[in-house]
Amino acid sequence: MPTNFIRLSKIRLLGGAASIVMSIAATVACSIAHAETPGAVVIKNFMFSPMALTVKAGSTVTWKNLDGEPHTVVNDAGMFRSAALDQNDSYQFKFDKPGVYKVFCGIHPNMKETITVQ
Repeated sequence: MPTNFIRLSKIRLLGGAASIVMSIAATVACSIAHAETPGAVVIKNFMFSPMALTVKAGSTVTWKNLDGEPHTVVNDAGMFRSAALDQNDSYQFKFDKPGVYKVFCGIHPNMKETITVQ
């Protein structure tokens, strides 16, 4: 009887570990998919993702807030500032000139990213 209990416990433990691994893999795949979409920035877990983005001059960058909390998209030089974005809201800005643009959340200033326009 104890042997069956140990086997069952091992199966449950391995099954739980497999679920965790699959969940992590799905999260990573989703993050990679978001990062590979040209000009797309996801706001999630109080972070901009990607934290550094390079686009060509004339490109439009779209930020989408996936957090349950509002966020803003603000350029530190004052070129643009979004309204508060609720969950699933988006904001777009067209970068016409090459340069390095520092971006942060006006509500949560520790959230930062850099947009490089070539």
